[in-house]
Amino acid sequence: MNKAYIICVDDDRTILMSLRAQLRHWYKGKYAIEIAESAPEGLELIQELLDDGEEIKAVISDWMMPGMKGDEFLIKVHKQYPTLLKIMLSGHADPEAVQRTEELTEFSGCINKPWTREDFFQVIPFDEKENEA
Repeated sequence: MNKAYIICVDDDRTILMSLRAQLRHWYKGKYAIEIAESAPEGLELIQELLDDGEEIKAVISDWMMPGMKGDEFLIKVHKQYPTLLKIMLSGHADPEAVQRTEELTEFSGCINKPWTREDFFQVIPFDEKENEA
């Protein structure tokens, strides 16, 4: 069986690379981690994976991105794919944007930069025993 995907969207490549490496380590390879450097690229990636029959566990998006901000992106993701976990990542998210995202999506939460492993485990639980099977 293929691994489910976690999609990370941020316009800062350094953050994406760090996030991908940390998620791979923390979740011990349980998920395949894919990255996108913009909201449109993230939407395209989600569609491609789903068209290929892949499972997506979560979509993590930075809030402050050029073009389409993270709240707009996550709302659009929710409208097209309501069952996906949606997580906002930000160093300075606008409180109104977070509230709007909570109201218009089944939002899993907002993780502040700098993040910790526990921040992610609260929104994407990890069961070590499940990984050993």
